[in-house]
Parts: sequence; structure tokens; C-alpha cells
Amino acid sequence: MFFTETKLAGAHILDIDKKADNRGFFARIFCARELAEVGLKPDVAQVNLCFNPTQGTLRGMHFQVPPATETKLVRCTRGAIYDVIVDLRPDSPTYLQHVGVELTADNYRALFVPQMFAHGYQTLTPDAEVSYIVSEFYTPGCERGLRHNDPKLNIEWPLPINLISDKDSQWPLLDEAT
Repeated sequence: MFFTETKLAGAHILDIDKKADNRGFFARIFCARELAEVGLKPDVAQVNLCFNPTQGTLRGMHFQVPPATETKLVRCTRGAIYDVIVDLRPDSPTYLQHVGVELTADNYRALFVPQMFAHGYQTLTPDAEVSYIVSEFYTPGCERGLRHNDPKLNIEWPLPINLISDKDSQWPLLDEAT
């Protein structure tokens, strides 16, 4: 795997190292040793799959607080998504900054999301499917979220938002949460 650190310390884009021949290719998409070598927490508690039939669907911006903070390794396995993460570490020089990455079934790219980062995505195609490897169990009492259109974040989503859950559309604005 090839690791590219984003402008948000600890958040990495992972590209595969294809070993191709006349049958197609082989590539490793998860290796605890390789992740640990670049300082990423490779623990796995859950593997989740999400299917989104409607283009323009928005999911997020989700995170969990202590004692159930989590890392995620996110990959689009069908279609395409615009994946966004927000640094929520108050002591970080990139606090409240975000990065967006296009993940597609064709580019095989993944995004490593560190602890205390909010995560969400918008589907760029219909029938998009997303796989998450998560380091912590889902803990409803520790679940939090950010509003996708919070003016303090200024996230530019590539498409009009056609579908969003009531829960995700009603997370408090940052000014309201403090």
C-alpha cells in the first residue's frame, strides 16, 4: 500500500500497490503491520457496509467521544463518493479544518480517519456502496455529529444534497454546541 498524509496530521489516503498479470491484479487493502509502521492504529472491532441508492445522499458528519473514540478506514466499493473528515482535536494546529477526497470503486483508494475526526460523505453516483473498518464498537452514548452545512466548517459538497437523515440534518451547529 502507498500512504499519503493529508494536511490533517494522522489522516492518510491509502492507494493500493497492484500486482497485475493476465488474470487481473492482486493488491493488499489492509495490513495491520503496514498501518502501524506509518503510525496508524490498525485495531479492528467492526467492519460495516453501507449502500446508498440515491446520488447526492449525504451521511454524516459522525464521530464518537471517549471512552469510545474510533478510527475508520473507509473505501468505496461500488460507484463513487466524496468523503470528508474534520479535525476535532482541540490541541491540533488543524482544529476544525477539513479534507475532502474522492473515493471510487475504480480508483480503489481508501481514507484513514483518525480518532476525534468527524466523518461523512456524499454519494456522487447512484447505487454507491461504502465499506468501513472501524477500531471501536458503535457506542450510542458516545455518538456525536456535526452539521454538514455548518458555516464554521464551510464544507463545499460537490452536488446538491438530495437525501439526508433527520438526525444528520439536525446536529447542532458548532456555535450552539459550545
